Amino acid sequence: MKVHNLSESTSIFNQYLAEIRDEAIQKDPLRFRRNLQRLGEVFGYEISKTLDYKFADVKTPLGIAKVPVLDQQPVLATILRAGLPLQQGLLNIFDRAENAFISAYRKYDDEGEFHIEFEYLATPDLNDKVVMITDPMLASGASMEIAYKAMLQKGDPSHVHLVAIIASRKGVDYVKSKIKADNVTLWLGAIDEEMTTKSYIVPGLGDAGDLAFGPKIDSH
Repeated sequence: MKVHNLSESTSIFNQYLAEIRDEAIQKDPLRFRRNLQRLGEVFGYEISKTLDYKFADVKTPLGIAKVPVLDQQPVLATILRAGLPLQQGLLNIFDRAENAFISAYRKYDDEGEFHIEFEYLATPDLNDKVVMITDPMLASGASMEIAYKAMLQKGDPSHVHLVAIIASRKGVDYVKSKIKADNVTLWLGAIDEEMTTKSYIVPGLGDAGDLAFGPKIDSH
């Protein structure tokens, strides 16, 4: 699996990443959601360089221009709810894309331990299509693995791009060990080395879903 870490090169991407980590700026949910969108837009632009194109004749007021355009629109998939702003950023770039939505969450037991609960999937046919699966945080890696395997039940994509803003080193290693297909690429904004016993990335940024949409009552 090829891994692209966008923070390894300097760009405005790192400014947006710094802002979503900043606990002072995080107090503004609108700014937090918009920064997630902007990060998604940069991911979308970078991923677009890997896609297939064809030439189209575009009629201008003065003549015909031959312009490379996407050969096929991708399918954008996200894990609810935290992934919605990130998905919107990708949708701002791929504005004709089909979309898919995955309901998966941490379900805690009485001892405080959790497992990833998969509930629902809404998706178009995925056969021979490019699929982009987004989740802001790649902590343990279990959510991304479940999302990927769930999507494969709905078709055989030509390529799958997994997108996360911040990943733990352990999560990256886990995903690489569980998803060995040659047609999968992992796109990351940063890799943090530590993770707590409750699978929160350190320094990370906290709970992306709560910061974007407000705190929730966890399922028990």
